[in-house]
Amino acid sequence: MTIPLVVAPGPRALEDMAFPFEALSDIAQIESWRKEINRPLYHIHKWWAQRLGTVFRAIVLGAFAPSGTDMLDLFYKPVRIKDAVVFDPFMGSGTTIGETAKLGARAIGRDINPVAHFLVRNALAVHDRPAILETYRAIERDVADQVRRYYSATLPDGREVDVLYYFWVKTVDCPACDTAVDLFSSYIFARHAYPKRYPEAKAVCPTCGAINEVRNDAREAHCGTCYATFDPQAGPANGQKASCPECSHIFPIAKTIRETGRPPEHRLYAKLVLMPEGSKAYMPATDEDRALYGEAQKALRNRKNPYPVAAIEPGYNTNQALGYNYRHWHEMFNERQLLCLSVLADRIRQIEDPILRELFTCLLSGTLEFNNMFASYKGEGTGAVRHMFAHHILKPERVPLEANLWGTPKSSGAFSTMFEGRIRRALDYADDPFEIRLPAPGRKGNEKVFGLSEKIGFPVAESYSAFAEGKRVYLSCGDSSATDLPDGVVDAIITDPPFFDNVHYSQLADFFHVWQRHILGANGHWQADTTRSEDEVQNADVGAFTDRLRAVWTEAYRVLNDDGILAFTYHHSRPEGWHAVLKALMEAGFGITAAHPIKSEMSVAMPKHQAREPIDLDIIIVCRKRTQLTPHRWNGDLWGTISPVAAEQVQRLRGSGRRLSRNDVRVIVMAQLLRQLSISHEMDAALSSLDNANGEIEALIAELHAAGSKEISTNAERD
Repeated sequence: MTIPLVVAPGPRALEDMAFPFEALSDIAQIESWRKEINRPLYHIHKWWAQRLGTVFRAIVLGAFAPSGTDMLDLFYKPVRIKDAVVFDPFMGSGTTIGETAKLGARAIGRDINPVAHFLVRNALAVHDRPAILETYRAIERDVADQVRRYYSATLPDGREVDVLYYFWVKTVDCPACDTAVDLFSSYIFARHAYPKRYPEAKAVCPTCGAINEVRNDAREAHCGTCYATFDPQAGPANGQKASCPECSHIFPIAKTIRETGRPPEHRLYAKLVLMPEGSKAYMPATDEDRALYGEAQKALRNRKNPYPVAAIEPGYNTNQALGYNYRHWHEMFNERQLLCLSVLADRIRQIEDPILRELFTCLLSGTLEFNNMFASYKGEGTGAVRHMFAHHILKPERVPLEANLWGTPKSSGAFSTMFEGRIRRALDYADDPFEIRLPAPGRKGNEKVFGLSEKIGFPVAESYSAFAEGKRVYLSCGDSSATDLPDGVVDAIITDPPFFDNVHYSQLADFFHVWQRHILGANGHWQADTTRSEDEVQNADVGAFTDRLRAVWTEAYRVLNDDGILAFTYHHSRPEGWHAVLKALMEAGFGITAAHPIKSEMSVAMPKHQAREPIDLDIIIVCRKRTQLTPHRWNGDLWGTISPVAAEQVQRLRGSGRRLSRNDVRVIVMAQLLRQLSISHEMDAALSSLDNANGEIEALIAELHAAGSKEISTNAERD
């Protein structure tokens, strides 16, 4: 039996100080470790900054539940918000749209990037499961063997085996003697994900190319084939320079590659095969392997229009690839990969049903992330392929991994395994969505709670008029500062805007876009050969970012009804990031009524692990139209209002066992400061107060962070 939640005026639970952000963060933390398992619908294709479904379910519920509602209790109830309309102007991977639809509300999603629009449309569309399975089997019958033959090898005893992975190394000619230098930084190419527990590793002999088992930390190894002695930790490449083994000349790697005027060459040196009995074996590359690759090169030359030819444009996230002379997107693949992708693309293009054709295009597009020469080997004990966007930039890989593109049951990142792991898992979730519940005290394992949500799968409206006639979901691609929505038709706007100085999604999304366009045709959203737009909110210039964000918030103000809520997640480590948000909100006519810290993003994100003071929190910023709020003039009471609220939020998170970095404390303090300043009588005064508050901000951050450090130290001494 479902529980109706009626849209009614008045304060909402999301605006309550008692909103249970710490408990929700614990649930979100569990989701973040296995996001593709716990919310597979939003992960059928790569997107950046994929937010947590747990968080957005809570936001949607809190935006409509009346103040005083027990939100944790409501979170696990089969709630239906039948009459509500929720709009997400920065749709991304579709988290807001999916969570809204699960609760029975109507959802409008818009994103300026065609790749985002494409993946959400595929995730939320009505899918005929039997037709999908039959289409996959038909593709398998028609082309699987054609692809597999290029990933096979003959054992010394004559048996044929599948090759799981080929190992390549970039080479560059020494400027002094023209010797081809392998850009190994270490001759160890295969380690276990947990090297302390499993110290065995594989190293390639620099003299004869044989594969040797060594300890992960060994400084001396003896080749079992040619008996040469070598240091497995010290390859020719060291940082940004390389040393020629032949003449000892030391030269800069990137500069030397640039001077060639072409992308770097690669040498095949090893493979990992799947033995007939199911075990895996590392072997050196052979002449047979090189001959098979030569067959793929020849077959590629004989294909008509086999891959998209589109230039890589300069940008923050593409300049590193351009610096290695990668000028076109197809140059990121080797010729065997291009051949096999071409075979699959041509077969998918033949699918008659447009919904199925788009879904399998989405699947193939997703496999690109793991099947290119920017991917690398993660090693044993984990998913083997480290995808190309692990660093959020197009970082050329010196020892790339070529995976079996069709795949085997023991493959990672392949077309067949991603069909099982992404498409079928997403279909299962859409048929029967679930939430995660933490285990009861004394019990192990998290519980999946089913029966709370509606089945997902909707005929997607392509215009507001079609949505107004009764469709549940309306998705569009374009500038969210100019929509076709009438005034005041939206009850809540729930979103996650981009940051001005982080990953520029469109620069990376072009990698997928050119292949989607290649398969589906240069029409509709694929007319342009790039997803970049002058109207993007994301911009490295803070002034441009502010103006474009204000334009979207201004449109949000227009389409939102007067009692509606604008809620979005945000964090930033730099003052200008907060200044931009406050200015954009106030210029658009919004003030902040609440700000709650919440678990952010993915716990395993590479940039987060590399940061000195990583931000593990987002802030849920809750806004209303300023016409509905009472303005306030601050006469020395500003910090007396901010400090206790920030201190309480910090303490609540620490009380739940969460350790906070200095930047985590910063986002809490900054959000509470913005909340109070946003209800100032004048925007200029609010912005001036923000810009002049650096001393007070840093003092409060230091106080709250030091209190936590002291508490941790005391607890450690007690233990």
